[in-house]
Amino acid sequence: MTFLDPRTILVMSSSMYAAMSIVLFSAKQNFPLGIKGIGYWALGTLMFMVAGILYGARGLVPDWLSIACANLVMFWGVGFLLIGTQKFYGRPPTWWLFHLVWGIGIANVIWWWLVTPDSISRVIAISSLLFVLYFAQFLLIARYGERHFSTYLFGLLMLLQSAVVLIRSVTCLKYVGTNPGVLDGGVFNVSYLATFSVMAQMLTVGFMTAATRRLQILLEQRSNLDPLTGVLNRRGFAEIYAKEKARMKRDLLPRALLSIDLDFFKSINDHFGHAMGDRVLIHVASTIREALRDTDYVARFGGEEFIALLPDATAERALTVASRIQASVREARPDDLPAYTISIGIACQTSPEENLDSFLLRADTALYRAKAAGRDRVEVNEPAIRLGFC
Repeated sequence: MTFLDPRTILVMSSSMYAAMSIVLFSAKQNFPLGIKGIGYWALGTLMFMVAGILYGARGLVPDWLSIACANLVMFWGVGFLLIGTQKFYGRPPTWWLFHLVWGIGIANVIWWWLVTPDSISRVIAISSLLFVLYFAQFLLIARYGERHFSTYLFGLLMLLQSAVVLIRSVTCLKYVGTNPGVLDGGVFNVSYLATFSVMAQMLTVGFMTAATRRLQILLEQRSNLDPLTGVLNRRGFAEIYAKEKARMKRDLLPRALLSIDLDFFKSINDHFGHAMGDRVLIHVASTIREALRDTDYVARFGGEEFIALLPDATAERALTVASRIQASVREARPDDLPAYTISIGIACQTSPEENLDSFLLRADTALYRAKAAGRDRVEVNEPAIRLGFC
């Protein structure tokens, strides 16, 4: 294993960091803007590459490059990972910690390099500060990460890397006073460099696994949500209905459907413009959501048509909810929003075997009756009682 010397490890690792950085920069360009932090991970990984080159050039370039600059770039690299992880989980970046760690770190490097030369004390200081940055990320993942395999993998790798640098720091305590360099070929030094490099690369894999999971969730949400109002679209509502239908077969509990339509919405667009019409739609969706329970669902089916599904609800409760929605529309409206009204049709589920099209048709029939009767009112479809729910 004569090929496994520190300089070889550093050169190989730098090549891998370069490849990982390219992958991350590519992901940043192609992932949606809603997935944050990838750019900082790409930058941090690039810093690892530069640091590895500088470490490996010890004896070939001036010491201020291979010692001071190399360690400074390493601190920046791990610090950028921390900032990227914070942004990924939607937390404010702690730039103060970033600057504090690299500031203390470079001060220690200069002290143990120029003032009191002691490479082991320098290693202890560097490793201890890297532990702070890595362990801070582990705590972030543990607190804010989704309970999913991707998060568990990412968190485990971050914890292992924290342990690697901590062990490095603690183990070096018994060597204080000796001065082997970073390119010392001892078993301990080679093992540490190899382990640190592999774990740093695996961390990138862990982060990309978590980012890919976030991408999957985002794409699923976009395919199931209306982009304007943020409520369910037809596809998302159909999936929810299928789940609720299965639950109804099991529990035999009632459910109601509200078909909600804005009155004279075309005139709002014609008089105030489509931008104002969009604001009205957003306000309607928000008003409906606020009137529902957490277990209820609202979807936008067409231009100005909304559907609300109320599990475990009788027609009486559906009437109460519909009246609440209409009252909110009339009273709670931003001053610059034009006045508008809504009509609502209600249908109550009478059989767990009824399909969605039939259920919607009955609610729409009640809605058309409300429109024909003058709008701004609520009508209930007369159910054919089969289970006594309504």
